[in-house]
Order: sequence, then structure tokens, then C-alpha cells
Amino acid sequence: MDGRNDTFALDETDRRILRVVQDDGRITNAELAKRCNLSPAACFERVRRLRERGVIQGYVALLDPASVDRALLIFVEVHLDRTTSDVFDAFARAVRLSPEILECHMVAGGFDYLIKARVRDMEAYRAFLGDILVRMPGVRETRTYAVLEEVKHTVVLPV
Repeated sequence: MDGRNDTFALDETDRRILRVVQDDGRITNAELAKRCNLSPAACFERVRRLRERGVIQGYVALLDPASVDRALLIFVEVHLDRTTSDVFDAFARAVRLSPEILECHMVAGGFDYLIKARVRDMEAYRAFLGDILVRMPGVRETRTYAVLEEVKHTVVLPV
């Protein structure tokens, strides 16, 4: 057991803490306590408990994709040649090794996986498609959707 409790109920104070840390993951405990109307000790304990339970999974710095040569956002539908557990497992292992792939979701519907990837430009995407993606285990067909405009992008969950 990893210490997580799937039935753990969040109260309004927990939710307030989560809203604040999603907005500013670098906030000090003292400032977080002040903004949540808690003592620093009580706030620290609640954050510790939220981390131990897996509600807070980590903290990251969000980067501007264009500043790190990843301006082009691509979504790709992936159709596998067979839908068996060995093909699923081999495909998933290959996906985890590809840094261009930000997200990969097995989906129900007309295809097997939906991939979200970031690359420098269309030339880099063409190389990624030909050299990496279509060579992954089980890939039969792909459909690519290049993003022309990001209308909304957030990692903040409503709590």
C-alpha cells in the first residue's frame, strides 16, 4: 500500500489550500497559511497530509514552449494493428521513452490512443512521425492534427 486513501474526503480548507498552491506552487508556508486563514503549523500539517495521500503529486515550473523550441503542438490519433495486452504494453513502453510526447491516452471510440506532442516545427514533426511514432510497436495508422491556435490551456483543476 502506498499510503494513499481513495476515500479521503477534502474539506473546504483543503480545497482552499489546493486552489492557492495550484496558482502558485512556490508560495511559502507562511503566506499560504495567511491566505487560507490557518496557523503556519496547521497549514504545514495539512499540506503534508495532502502530499502523503497523493492529492498533491508534485510541483513543477511551467515553461513557454516557444522559448525551448517546442512551439508546435500536435495531436495524433493512433490506430494499432491489434488490440491485445502485449501490443498495448509494448506501445505504452515506447511512448514513455519519447520526450516529444507530453500525454498519451488510451481512448474508447474510433481509434486506440490520443497523443499530445510538442516539437519545434513541421519539419521536426515529420521527423518524429517517420523516425519514432510510426515505428512504435503495433502502430498501423495515424492521423495528425496540428494546432493553429490554443484557445485555452491550463493545468489547474477546479476544486
